[in-house]
Amino acid sequence: MTMLPDRPNTALLMIDVQNLVVDGAHRRDEVVGNIAGLVQRARDAGTPVVWVRHHVPQLPAGAPEAEFVAELEELRSQAQEPVVVKQYRGAFEDTDLEDVLAGLGVGRLLVAGAETDACIRSTIHGGFVRGYDVTLVSDAHTAGDKTKYGAPPVEQVITHTNLYWGTQTAPGRTAAAVTAAEVEVSTEGHP
Repeated sequence: MTMLPDRPNTALLMIDVQNLVVDGAHRRDEVVGNIAGLVQRARDAGTPVVWVRHHVPQLPAGAPEAEFVAELEELRSQAQEPVVVKQYRGAFEDTDLEDVLAGLGVGRLLVAGAETDACIRSTIHGGFVRGYDVTLVSDAHTAGDKTKYGAPPVEQVITHTNLYWGTQTAPGRTAAAVTAAEVEVSTEGHP
């Protein structure tokens, strides 16, 4: 039901699953495992996978901290898939993501990665306001602990994000929060 005409395809967006970003993140290994499974399922279904990499002074290009985690870098290196480099939290902000998705005929996004309270939220909202149907994979995103700054515990941040995204509404597009096991990765028959 996307608002983007002639864009019937789905894409899996992998947001910032980089060494420094997910080092010590909540349920890191489980989330990375769920993401790896999603990548394989998407490829098997012929669904494009788009990798998003955050580059800022703390994550300079080529530094080990800025690389995708080893489990996913191995998967990424097996295919010629787009990598979008961003400097802001939202993956659409001052990047070529929109051009990449338009070229693939994508109107529906499946979003997974890190960090829930920053780049994930910014990207799902950015896609939604641009007319995309956006599904957040509810057990395939994570964040680091920011309680020392007054934030709620990560588990609560994830639960709250899944709750509000699962009930998000707007005319002409859909939002959902669905587990990795339940999400439909193909273009056809998605929830």
